[in-house]
Amino acid sequence: MRQRQTLPQLWLLSDQRNQHVIEPALRSLRVPAGFIFRDYHLSPHERAKRFARLQRICRHKGHVAIVSTDRATARRMGADGVYGAPLALGLRRNRMVTIATAHSLREIARANRMGADAIMLSAVFPTRSHPGGRTLGPLRFRLMACRAATPVIALGGMNPRNARRLKWNRWAAIDGLS
Repeated sequence: MRQRQTLPQLWLLSDQRNQHVIEPALRSLRVPAGFIFRDYHLSPHERAKRFARLQRICRHKGHVAIVSTDRATARRMGADGVYGAPLALGLRRNRMVTIATAHSLREIARANRMGADAIMLSAVFPTRSHPGGRTLGPLRFRLMACRAATPVIALGGMNPRNARRLKWNRWAAIDGLS
């Protein structure tokens, strides 16, 4: 990743449900986006192989490629950054982009203390990932987001329609772009 590059507004996360549409989605995005590779269902070897293939698409299209893992593994994989819970990520000590996940004010505070580059706050709306799960809703999301010291990326039931409804430019989707 280029040093001090502005973080994208649009993010796409991979998982087992969208593994068949992720490549076409990455190729079809018209503006540089952020991509967070998760695919926890794969073995470590298959996961590294799949990330390398998707990373080539990201580099070609100008997307930022981040992996959900520890920093050392992300560095070995050649990722632009790392994604995860603030406690798992630890304090930021290198130039890798750090995207911390948060579902509460306590996690936002941890992400602030660790110096995350951005916080992915969820779940804003109901999701297929967690049917019947607790959601923040637009008002609570905005109240929590204002406590973040870094940009906040909305996640959970996000798609273009819900992003407009939320009136939030920076958002991420798992199913919402596929």
